[in-house]
Amino acid sequence: MKLNNLKPAEGSTHSSRRIGRGPGSGLGGTSTRGHKGAKSRSGYKKKIGFEGGQMPLQRRVPKAGFKNINHKEYYPVNLSQLQKLAEDKNLTKIGLSELKEFGVVKGQKLVKILGNGELKAKIDVEANAFSKTAEEAIKAVGGNTTII
Repeated sequence: MKLNNLKPAEGSTHSSRRIGRGPGSGLGGTSTRGHKGAKSRSGYKKKIGFEGGQMPLQRRVPKAGFKNINHKEYYPVNLSQLQKLAEDKNLTKIGLSELKEFGVVKGQKLVKILGNGELKAKIDVEANAFSKTAEEAIKAVGGNTTII
C-alpha cells in the first residue's frame, strides 16, 4: 500500500470535484462562488424575504384598513330561532346553556339576539347583547331580557 493507492471508502464522498484546491483543478480561485458579494463569503445566510437589495414585497405592498384589537364578535341568533326553540322544547327561559344544549350556538361564543322573525311565546332571554328591535319584540310579548 502506498500513498498514491489510497482512496476514500465507497460512498463516503459526495462529489468527484474538489472545489478550491488550486488552479490545476479548474475550480480554484473563487471556487465556483463568483466574485465578491455576500454569497461569496463564508457564513452567508439569506434572510427570509430578501430580494437581493430590491425593496421586499411585504414592504412594497400598501397596508390598508384598521384592525380593532378590542372588537368583539357575536354569534347572531334571531327571534324566529327562539320561537322555534320555545315551541319545540316547551321553554319559558332561554339562556346560553339552552342555546348550546340544543345546538343553536357552538363553543364559547358571545351571543347577540337579533330582531329577525316573529316572537309569539312569552320567554325570558339571557344573552350577551340584544338589538333594539329584538329587545322591544321580547318585551312586547311580555318576556324579559337579561344581559350577561
